[in-house]
Amino acid sequence: MNKKDIRKGIVPYVVLLILMLGIVYFFNVFNIKVNELTYDKFMASLNNNQVSELTITPSIDGGVYSVTGKLKGYKENESFKVQVPISEEVMKKITEAESKYDFKMETKSDPNSSMWLVVLFNFLPIVLVGILMFVIISKQVGGNNKSFDFGKSRAKLDDSSKKVTFNDVAGLKEEKEELKELIDFLKNPKRFQKLGARIPKGVLLVGPPGTGKTLLARAVAGEANVPFYYISGSDFVELFVGVGASRVRDMFRQAKHNAPCLIFIDEIDAVGRQRGTGLGGGHDEREQTLNQLLTEMDGFGANEGIIIIAATNRADVLDPALLRPGRFDRQVTVNLPDVKAREEILAVHARNKILDKNVTLGNLAKRTPGFSGADLENLLNEAALLAVRRNKDAITMSEVDEATDRVLMGPAKKSKKYTDEEKRLVSFHEAGHVVLGLKLNSANVVQKVTIIPRSYAGGYAMMVPKEEKYTQTKKELLEQITGLLGGRVSEELNFGEITTGAHNDFEKATKIARAMVTEYGMSDLGPVQLEHQSEGVFLGRDYNKSRNFSDIVAHEIDEEIRKIVGECYKKATEILKENADLVKLIADALLERETLTKEQIEYLVEHKELPEDTTLEDMTLEELRELAKEKEIKGYSKLNKDDIIRLLEANDVDASDVTDKEDKDEDKE
Repeated sequence: MNKKDIRKGIVPYVVLLILMLGIVYFFNVFNIKVNELTYDKFMASLNNNQVSELTITPSIDGGVYSVTGKLKGYKENESFKVQVPISEEVMKKITEAESKYDFKMETKSDPNSSMWLVVLFNFLPIVLVGILMFVIISKQVGGNNKSFDFGKSRAKLDDSSKKVTFNDVAGLKEEKEELKELIDFLKNPKRFQKLGARIPKGVLLVGPPGTGKTLLARAVAGEANVPFYYISGSDFVELFVGVGASRVRDMFRQAKHNAPCLIFIDEIDAVGRQRGTGLGGGHDEREQTLNQLLTEMDGFGANEGIIIIAATNRADVLDPALLRPGRFDRQVTVNLPDVKAREEILAVHARNKILDKNVTLGNLAKRTPGFSGADLENLLNEAALLAVRRNKDAITMSEVDEATDRVLMGPAKKSKKYTDEEKRLVSFHEAGHVVLGLKLNSANVVQKVTIIPRSYAGGYAMMVPKEEKYTQTKKELLEQITGLLGGRVSEELNFGEITTGAHNDFEKATKIARAMVTEYGMSDLGPVQLEHQSEGVFLGRDYNKSRNFSDIVAHEIDEEIRKIVGECYKKATEILKENADLVKLIADALLERETLTKEQIEYLVEHKELPEDTTLEDMTLEELRELAKEKEIKGYSKLNKDDIIRLLEANDVDASDVTDKEDKDEDKE
């Protein structure tokens, strides 16, 4: 905590203390009882020995004495005051009484000192409290409270010391090529002005979440070494109409003063949605903000050195006026990374992580199709957390496998116990998926299968395509549906019963079949598109497909979907009947091991049994020494075989480490 924060934390307590002292002083001062005595009564009390204290002060005008004091029998907060004429006779009577009765008497010669003391003790605390209250209220209204700062831009200037460059952005080769032109313009605008070229005013980055759109914008600013303003689209929208438009004006005003610069608007669809398409009226504040944004983008000159980069994953809902030439002239699609880009992204995120020798990023990239850059970063982070939890010095494939499962399905529910019958049923269900993946050429390949429950699934098979392609044939789609139905078919064939475990498989299969009929033209209804995304951008997802067909055609669509799924179900039944022994073999292996990898499944199919677990006792002395050397265990060179085995076991090393090493060598070959 810095000194400024400490001062801010102490100020309220100081104010509270002063207020408490003021309250105490108030009660002490205003609870004092002062009795006004006449001159005769004062002289009678003086002569009757009733005075206990006396203070004589000459008045300011010099005509009388101001006498204060206490009489015997007074309370602690009770006193009297009286004014007596200034004369030698009066002073003589008071002096004689003081000598006779010996009470406490004090004479003050400076009347002004009494006046200043009265002012000091009566008015100064009130003045101090007033000043403190004024300072506190001023700070709340002016500095900390933004009540009067509505119209100021919320755009923040990125002043971080570490600049992001294209070296920090893995993959996205084509996207970076598109943006290099902007960097050249920001560095040397005269080169473009000389030939009359107009650089795009705005660039729209479109792509799924987590693909690196924000990172790409930061890298452009870092490469060009220009100021980088960043803001979210929701920061423009405010409760009061006109505030968002004011913020837009202020943002462009700041940008013009710092040109050349780059403005990044994240999630621009929050403010840039189409106007006039909402049900039940528009949104005045958002639409005014959008109008001001359109005006500002059209208003500043073509080569003022201000470039706007915006990001969204919903380009279809943006207002057409935003996308016309002169505003967001260029759209750059940032897609999910392919296998090569995934390997590069993993290499970037693995820079500060210690990976075991058996972890190869190339194999990991092949096992993660459909993962975005954010997913890959999260995968390695989860693996690192698991390695720390297990007290390991490096991240091994065991942690990577578990992290992949966590990202896809959540943590394993090891405390959830199956009944024997339920465990057997899940094993045959997953074995059905595996066999169809092996027997169908175009179906997804099972990379890993497990009957350990995760999330809402009792078990799952990690299925990945054999190769990543931009298009898919009708045969490939049908075989994918067939593979998805393998679990339900296996249940029915082996138990004569069906369960709810295939609900997610049916959801995926039905979605593929419906797309084949209504979007891809792969049915008897012909090559027509019957459904497409509608333009009603403010409608919910359930209403987001337009129907350009009659009820009769809708019935035919349902019949075609049912026909496709039915034929795939029949084909899956035939294949699993022909390979009933293989289904049972894989199911029994799952019951024994609970989890099987692709390599174990292939070995099982070829040899009809799982590979035997190698033990340390089965290894030679040279192999044991090599293993101890690889694991950096000291003191093994002069030990015999039994002692080395005990040393390895003490360091939690077993023969599975040898298996991992052999798998790695095979991958290299």
